[in-house]
Amino acid sequence: MTEQNTQTQPAVDQNAPVVNPQAVYIKDCSFEAPNGPFVTAQGGNPQVNLNISTRATALAQDMHEIVLQVNLEAKAGDKVVWLLELQQAGAFMIRNLSANDLAQVVSIVAPNYLMAFARATVSELVVKGGFPPFLLPLVTFEALHARAQQQAAQQGAATPPASSVN
Repeated sequence: MTEQNTQTQPAVDQNAPVVNPQAVYIKDCSFEAPNGPFVTAQGGNPQVNLNISTRATALAQDMHEIVLQVNLEAKAGDKVVWLLELQQAGAFMIRNLSANDLAQVVSIVAPNYLMAFARATVSELVVKGGFPPFLLPLVTFEALHARAQQQAAQQGAATPPASSVN
């Protein structure tokens, strides 16, 4: 007797929420060390100023580009040790979400996902510049999203502005 193997694939719900990264890439990047790695020997540990912001752009009906902008400036006294600007970007397929859920994915989930890539890129660039590695601190995108929503509510805006941290 022959055994029949009839496996059926579960039906895919076309209305199920979908959030899938399609690509992660460096959109723009700049590293400058105006005085080379020698300025830190004179000034000790540099003071690093960090500014992070995000922005989202709809590329197609269900495709969104999320950009995590990271700006860093390391100074020893009044001398710039190094400057780094990075736009870590990702294309995300997002569909079947409510407006509130979409806003959370765009301003919390996607930036959290991109942060790991940005952290690796920043560390690698700083090391290749001749300096000790710099690790980006943990960022609470949830708090940034809540702050942006609060600001939008106070201004009476329908959509919250891009989030940023200094």
